Amino acid sequence: MSTWPGGISAITLFVEDLEAAKDFYDRAFGLPIYYQDPNSAVYNFGNTLINLLEVGQAPSLIAPATVAARDAGSRVQFTIDVEDVDATAAELQKSGVVLLNGPMDRPWGIRTASFQDPAGHIWEFAH
Repeated sequence: MSTWPGGISAITLFVEDLEAAKDFYDRAFGLPIYYQDPNSAVYNFGNTLINLLEVGQAPSLIAPATVAARDAGSRVQFTIDVEDVDATAAELQKSGVVLLNGPMDRPWGIRTASFQDPAGHIWEFAH
């Protein structure tokens, strides 16, 4: 039996300012750093590692593809399930996280809100 595809073990996000990204992730998610070196910091989100990588290190990782500029616009959104969207929104805002939208009820039957990290990656939380 094939094991393809398996679960997603890691997602690497390119960041312009690693220290600012680490500060933001510490405040927004409250997770300890799972691993770090001078160019990256990794957080463990359950069964998925989120690797924040200095954008200058990205070209060698994805060549011959190119790294998009921060202001090129968003092309990804990550969603985290929560028990209470409104309570999570309030906690995030107390930590200094600015919401992009929500909390709001979506037409497809869930309640969501979202925010953006310093590198422009969008995180949604939903119930």
